[in-house]
Order: sequence, then C-alpha cells, then structure tokens
Amino acid sequence: MTDRHLIVVGVDGSEGGRRALEWAVREAGERGSAVQAVIAWSWDGLEFGPVTATNPEEAKERATRLLTKEVEAMLQRYGSHIPVAAEVIEGAPWDVLGARSRSADLLVLGSHGHGGVRHTVLGSVSEKSIRKAACPVVVIPVPAAAPVRSTEPVPR
Repeated sequence: MTDRHLIVVGVDGSEGGRRALEWAVREAGERGSAVQAVIAWSWDGLEFGPVTATNPEEAKERATRLLTKEVEAMLQRYGSHIPVAAEVIEGAPWDVLGARSRSADLLVLGSHGHGGVRHTVLGSVSEKSIRKAACPVVVIPVPAAAPVRSTEPVPR
C-alpha cells in the first residue's frame, strides 16, 4: 500500500467547481496527498454553455486556459507545496471523471456547475459522476442564498 493518496477533482469554471478544487487542495495539504484537477471538454458544433467554441481545437484550448487559471489561482492561495496536476480530457464529464476515479483514492465534485438543468441537491454532472465513480466521492455544496428577513414585527 502506498503512503501517497490521489484526490481527483472535477473543474468546470463554476462556483461549485471552484469550491471543489479549493476543498481538494486543502484536503491534500492535510493528508499529504496529490491533486489531479480534471476538466472535460467536447465540441458538437453547438454554441451554448459557459465555454463556446467554433471548432474542436478552440474548445480544447478554452478548457485548457480555464483549468490553468483555476489551478494557478488555487496554488497562489494555498501554496505550491501541494502537488497539483492539471488534465484536459475530451469526453462527457461523468465518463471522464468516472474513468479517472479508478486510479484515485477520492473524487471531489461541486454540487452544481454549468449544467442546463438544476437539480434539487446535485447537479446533473455530479449525479452521473457519482454513479460511475470507482472510489469514495465528496460533493461540495454551493451555499444557498441567505434567506431574506422580514422587517415586520413578529406577533406576540
């Protein structure tokens, strides 16, 4: 058995993905683990979502820039003593993360990303990734908006 653990984290440029990466880096620092930050990309000719591209090469380049930016920001915040590898992989996010989880000790996901349909608890990518995961999964929630307090007095 190895002393080194691997934490794989899905990154997509969303608040959920950012929080998942932050949690993974902090956890890696405490465990003495390495982090593999993964972004999945695909191009089907349609222009929608957080990253639009006119061709496959541009889609991959944008995904690469986004992942590099997210990882560099996290390393500036937490230090470069934590080994973080960045990997850009073509495919559906849940398939890519499921495949990468086979070599991981832990898979970390954000609860909501840039999916088109917002589920009650989990985003659709998180939900599908959990089903394909081959290791334990941690889902980092995005905080709900604070409730608005009424300015009217409470009846006694």
